[in-house]
Amino acid sequence: MAVPVAFFAVFFAYPVSAIVGRGLKADGVWQFGRIGEVLSRPDILDVLWFTTWQALASTALTLLVALPGAYVFARFDFPGKQVLRAVVTVPFVLPTVVVGTAFLALLGRGGLLDELWGLRLDTTVWAILLAHVFFNYAVVVRTVGGLWSQLDPRQEEAARVLGAGRFAAWRRVTLPALGPAVAAAALMVFLFTFTSFGVVQILGGPAYSTLEVEVYRQTAQLLDLPTAAVLTMVQFVAVGGILAVHAVTVRRRERALKLVDPAQTSRRPHGAGQWALLGGVLLTALLLILLPLGVLVERSFDGPQGYGLGYYEALQTADGSGSTFLVPPLEAVGNSLRYAFVATFIALVVGGLAAAALTRRAGRLVRGFDALLMLPLGVSAVTVGFGFLITLDQPPLDLRTSWILVPLAQALVGVPFVVRTMLPVLRAVDDRLREAAAVLGASPLRAWREVDLPLVRRAVLVAAGFAFAVSLGEFGATVFIARPDNPTLPVAVARLLGRSGELNYGQAMALSTILMLVCAVSLLLLERIRTDRSGEF
Repeated sequence: MAVPVAFFAVFFAYPVSAIVGRGLKADGVWQFGRIGEVLSRPDILDVLWFTTWQALASTALTLLVALPGAYVFARFDFPGKQVLRAVVTVPFVLPTVVVGTAFLALLGRGGLLDELWGLRLDTTVWAILLAHVFFNYAVVVRTVGGLWSQLDPRQEEAARVLGAGRFAAWRRVTLPALGPAVAAAALMVFLFTFTSFGVVQILGGPAYSTLEVEVYRQTAQLLDLPTAAVLTMVQFVAVGGILAVHAVTVRRRERALKLVDPAQTSRRPHGAGQWALLGGVLLTALLLILLPLGVLVERSFDGPQGYGLGYYEALQTADGSGSTFLVPPLEAVGNSLRYAFVATFIALVVGGLAAAALTRRAGRLVRGFDALLMLPLGVSAVTVGFGFLITLDQPPLDLRTSWILVPLAQALVGVPFVVRTMLPVLRAVDDRLREAAAVLGASPLRAWREVDLPLVRRAVLVAAGFAFAVSLGEFGATVFIARPDNPTLPVAVARLLGRSGELNYGQAMALSTILMLVCAVSLLLLERIRTDRSGEF
């Protein structure tokens, strides 16, 4: 517990509390009356209501669309499975501003739907919900599918032999076993949509605003730090309450599961129903994920002189027309990879230690820390970024000019993914296995190495993939701390999109395409890692 507690205290609690203090203090005196003033404003109440119901709707829609995909990836073996698994994870690394622009090309004025049927969905809640499903589809597929693939199907088959129907056997055997993973996936989706920023800002227009968008507007545009501080506190308290309820619910449903090699549960589809299900999942991936990404790729090659590599060639110079960088924008690729590898390592160490501690029965303090680990996903990234700038500027933590500041900010978002991915599997390990190893003379370290590690190795690699992907695409906090001579890919794309001109827009599309390719290749390599003879990682 020591390392995770110290990490979150220094790099999360301290910066956020400093920002809140500056917003609610006047001449050194706390002004708590500002909280009631802000929360009684009609415009703020509208923001709170929209933030909540759109997050609930987005979560329900994502589960509805993605759970069939989780089943297909867990139980079916088909050509191109690893490639498709990498493809559905690509949206995680895309900056929200780029995704918003891509969906505008599909749903807005002059977009695909407008050209085909004269239908526009921009500035409507449907565009926001579809973009949220696009982002979070992989959360459900990988989190739920990862555990589903390790559940012994013979337990469900035994229920059917005893007279239960197919649906009844699934509802009474498989669904309770999947409960913690489904709850974890739903939690992550809700947190991402509850704190949605770029998607709502671009697709929602002036009619819709989430807490995150309002915090940004009050901070960066109106310079109203007191209102931003109150909204940050509201978001913090709301997410903390949700996580506490979730932790209690998960603990009540946990039980030891019989985990098996994923290779034993994956089979070729058979029968019209299974082939139809596989076809439906493939069609969903095509329309929901590949179509928006295809628009980005097409625009990266569609230059003023026709299709070509003009925008990619312009990325190699720092002094071209409309350039906003001290270095060629292409250098952002190398920067992002270096930062992401360091952030992934930090997230695995901190998150792995936290997950291991949370599997032990160590009282309410440890159980409460389970919920606190998720709070970085529920606190405004704008607040965290500003907090880094105003707190980490004095010895011994004068890091504002250090490169390590960016990976630290990225790791804050990666740690919750590591914990939520590893925790369901770690908690599913039967304690009697550890006790047997101890009786036979194994030390705690050796028992973990011989018992836990073989069962959770796959979860560790999945967690690494999540942390790496999230680090590549982190934008909210990084935009405030990335140096002009060392930009990351999302920051570079946002800076290009923030400037007028066709060249800047085309370069942003080109960088976004490179980001997609880097993520796809990285995840494909991860999918092919062999940890045992099963062929799965």
